Amino acid sequence: MVAVKKDKINGDSLGTGRRKTAIARVRVRAGSGKITVNGLDLAAYFPILAHQAVVLDALEVSAHKEKVDLLIKCHGGGKHGQAGACKMGIARAIIGFDGETFNALRDGGFLTRDSRMKERKKYGQPGARKRFQFSKR
Repeated sequence: MVAVKKDKINGDSLGTGRRKTAIARVRVRAGSGKITVNGLDLAAYFPILAHQAVVLDALEVSAHKEKVDLLIKCHGGGKHGQAGACKMGIARAIIGFDGETFNALRDGGFLTRDSRMKERKKYGQPGARKRFQFSKR
């Protein structure tokens, strides 16, 4: 079960999402559908349409796209990882806002942390898996 967080001062729902090395903190409040990421509009921060679609997936599944305003702060990683982190954070925050959407978001895979990380480079080798050419003689 996902821990539901509420802001005690103004009643906003909070959610944290992670993907690769990116972290997104999401604040959901009742509103008209405005989405702000790091002080910019969604289209300005994520100019690639595929990233915008990833961010908006959880809102479309839960049918809250025009009912809530989102304030997102994300850092770390690249744009793709940040978009995935935003998706997870939005899903967690939406559950705090409206608990009825839990089953739809869980079945859609929005609450599952994608644990794939970059594998570390090993000493004495050029990369994580790559090896120097072997010479028998």
